[in-house]
Amino acid sequence: MIFSEIMEALESMGSEQTRKTFRNHGAPENMFGVKVGDLKTIVKKVKKNHEISLLLYASGNSDAQYLAGLIADEKKISKADLERWVKEATWHMQSEYTVPWIAAESPYGLELAKEWIQSKEEKIASAGWCTLSSLAGTKADATLDIPFFDQCLDLILRTIHQQPNRVRHCMNGFIIATGCGITKLTQKAKKIAAQLGTVTVEMGNTSCKVPDAIRYIEKVENAGKVGNKKKMARC
Repeated sequence: MIFSEIMEALESMGSEQTRKTFRNHGAPENMFGVKVGDLKTIVKKVKKNHEISLLLYASGNSDAQYLAGLIADEKKISKADLERWVKEATWHMQSEYTVPWIAAESPYGLELAKEWIQSKEEKIASAGWCTLSSLAGTKADATLDIPFFDQCLDLILRTIHQQPNRVRHCMNGFIIATGCGITKLTQKAKKIAAQLGTVTVEMGNTSCKVPDAIRYIEKVENAGKVGNKKKMARC
């Protein structure tokens, strides 16, 4: 499939019901409203394709941008591509999923995450925290900068309640990812979560709730799955 054929396929797969759901979560109007499961039928045909992934993302269409992440080639994507992608993310579907997933799978994940979490722009800082979460959940502990992840927990304790809405959400996600993914930091992550108390996040016109970090980590502990790593960040 070529770019134009993919865009036509996306348009045909869209529905008003899915568009309504996405709008309730904060999506922009530039979308067709395609379910993620339907996007994966295109992934099976296209597979990884660096050139098409760049074209899809550059379109600015939400569905195309998400699909771009599913077919992106983490070995070919450049740091400049990822820096452009995070700036061009149209909402948190890209800034908290698509971009962080590919960044974490690329050679630039930690480098970019360290830059992004310092940003004053909500979507960029969110992308940084989500990239770190993906690294914690996919990379072997021996390859991770454990002291840095430890410092990030301290940073969250000091600053989370003063952060923008989506950054608070992603920081809470980082506590969970670190507690579940990095064995040496499990207990500290739970301690930090306890000290923080309730993390309030406005979830838009949805019934979504902010995950309770302590309960989430303890559930993984009780299942004996702390430290289990996923093969890849994207899904």
